[in-house]
Amino acid sequence: MALSNVREDNYRSYLREDTEKNTKWRYGAPPNYDVVNKLYEEGRTKVWPQGSLEEQVQSLVKNWEMEMFHKVDLQDFRSIDPKKYTFSLNGRKPMTLEEMMKLGGGYIPMLQTSIPEKMRPYNPYEETADSSHKAFTTTFPRGFALEILHVYSGPPVIVYKFRHWGYMEGPFKRHAPTGEKIQFYGMAIFTLDENSKVVKVEFFYDPAELLGGLLKGPEDGSVEDAIASCPILRNTG
Repeated sequence: MALSNVREDNYRSYLREDTEKNTKWRYGAPPNYDVVNKLYEEGRTKVWPQGSLEEQVQSLVKNWEMEMFHKVDLQDFRSIDPKKYTFSLNGRKPMTLEEMMKLGGGYIPMLQTSIPEKMRPYNPYEETADSSHKAFTTTFPRGFALEILHVYSGPPVIVYKFRHWGYMEGPFKRHAPTGEKIQFYGMAIFTLDENSKVVKVEFFYDPAELLGGLLKGPEDGSVEDAIASCPILRNTG
């Protein structure tokens, strides 16, 4: 059942009542980015002028990310062309949107690895979209902010550098929180078609930059089990 209580967002233009009132949301309600927006505004290193190429790319990426994590019906996607769309990480074979959803969606395609299974500190292939989302929203209760650091080329082939960061204030996979800032940097290429829809996404970054910081704390699952049961965390970005 579609819900209409969409809250407008300063950085995600698609989150508007008039355009998303019939959208089917993965967690039953529209996402609320108030907390992560605050983290972003307090920690960003760039403030892009409204209407600049950098601001437009940042808006596109944040809208794309919102749709990838929170929409379930292919017909509800507005930033991409679901029929043409492909995604690849670090030069791997591109996946279609349907293949991504079969894999689990969410963080899972973003954390693909070729490390032998027994040596993986986090195995994305054993996760579901729900379990991976719960793990990261538990770990980052204030969200995991994104900023665009540099745009090297504009549409139709957008190349940009980004930074993702958050504070590990909750446990991750039974590792106790450290309170430290966890961040990583990377590059991405977004290819748009003649209708300005994203048809190809390529990400290049080292997932170990993210996971390494999350595994510093000693293993203790008692806190994680309690926090993970909180329904509010399921509704964050």
